[in-house]
Amino acid sequence: MTTHGTGKLRAAITAVGHYYPETVLTNKDFEKMMNTNDEWIRTRTGIRERHIMKDGATSDMAVNAVRMLMTNRGIGPDDIDVIIVATVTPDMFFPSTASVVQDKLKAKKSWGFDLSAACSGFLYALVVGAQLVETGAYRKVVVVGSDKMSSILDYTDRNSSILFGDAAAAVLLEPSEDPQYGIIDHKLYGDGAGGEFLYMKGGGSLNPPSHETIDKKLHYLYQDGKAVFKVAVIGMADVSEEIMKRNNLTGADVDYLVPHQANLRIIDACRERMGLDASKVMVNIDKYGNTTAATIPLCLSEWWHCGKLKRGHTIVLSSFGAGYTWGAVLVKWAFDNPNKV
Repeated sequence: MTTHGTGKLRAAITAVGHYYPETVLTNKDFEKMMNTNDEWIRTRTGIRERHIMKDGATSDMAVNAVRMLMTNRGIGPDDIDVIIVATVTPDMFFPSTASVVQDKLKAKKSWGFDLSAACSGFLYALVVGAQLVETGAYRKVVVVGSDKMSSILDYTDRNSSILFGDAAAAVLLEPSEDPQYGIIDHKLYGDGAGGEFLYMKGGGSLNPPSHETIDKKLHYLYQDGKAVFKVAVIGMADVSEEIMKRNNLTGADVDYLVPHQANLRIIDACRERMGLDASKVMVNIDKYGNTTAATIPLCLSEWWHCGKLKRGHTIVLSSFGAGYTWGAVLVKWAFDNPNKV
């Protein structure tokens, strides 16, 4: 937990950007690929379609998201101090995807690194980025969630492949001009015992690439959906309620819940625990599916671009992912969209 004393420097989100590929994979498309149907997918997940990147890599989506962010903020590559990329689908093991993004942006005055926490990756990276700003050492930290999930999916597995899509989104963290605004509080959790239920075993030092690992499909995502659902629905709801109680908030005080977009039923359970009306929940899983580290910032960027996210809004970000990893972040939103005011 971070306890902010009076007058302590606080990190605020000051710009957003996002990107998703043009190619759309609908539930109807899946009907042609495997034994499933649109109604079955929608009723169990809330997903209608997802975007798939045919050509390019995770870094390409990240670069596009950051470029939109820079345009929105009116800054250039040389203004960026740090780049943190949350992803489970890096371009390669090394160099880091953050290094690739830095080079493609020509952000030569920055340094950066990747962070791997699956669907909680963005929240983990956001908290780390906020700490860098709060020390006073850095003024502009870019946090990106970017995943090309289609690159690690087995499209003969109807239980997992229907869930995921490709996208990237980014936020800019800067010192808050007003200490009332910014990253107010956070609570992050981890439980490595959950690793057996959601993983990709192939490709690392444990199972280096070989004919055997390919034949066993170890380079694809594996998920025990029922096991993950049971803990995710509790974990996300519990931590969201915890962050509210710790800050003496009720459902009436929260303007938006921004949940990880994994499953509509999990989102609904979290909303009900927090005592929120459905109108106070950001949901775009129907359009994009689960884009892993990109889901939360993608919501933030879309809602801001539409003028729905305004200065002074109190928002709770909540996630659950492989690891297990989960957490919540309380944010006081710092800026309006001048084109939508």
